[in-house]
Amino acid sequence: MSDVMYVTKETLEQMKAELHHMKAVERPAASRAIAEAREKGDLRENAEYDAAKESQGILEAKIKKMESDLANARILGTDDIDTSKVSILTKVTVTNVTTKKSMTYQIVSEKEADLKSGKISVTSPIGQGLLGKEVGQVAEVKAPAGMLKFKIDNISA
Repeated sequence: MSDVMYVTKETLEQMKAELHHMKAVERPAASRAIAEAREKGDLRENAEYDAAKESQGILEAKIKKMESDLANARILGTDDIDTSKVSILTKVTVTNVTTKKSMTYQIVSEKEADLKSGKISVTSPIGQGLLGKEVGQVAEVKAPAGMLKFKIDNISA
């Protein structure tokens, strides 16, 4: 699978703001915490220093990951969406064949996934099962709860 991550313009802006916050606010705070802990004496027995260094390492890893995500991010607008089949950023209305319950999901990147607002990740079992399906088709999704079947009712941008 490619590392390209398709996101909306709003999500890209949020990612940039989060990276800026980590670099401009969190990184200097981590450096200050290390400096304060260093002043407290012997570094071999200084748990506060060890914790501050570990925290800084975690922050640096998050910054690297965010920079990588931003480098691989591609903006996808509603004009670019093909609604003839389920793809990223499409809204798909499905009916669970077993329970006859209907629901609408928007297929989004992992960064944007939020089940409460009806946004499911393209890499989730349901997202992967729905990808490429057309209206009228039945998608079989292997989920932890077992095999689920969803009938595609509608696809929109």
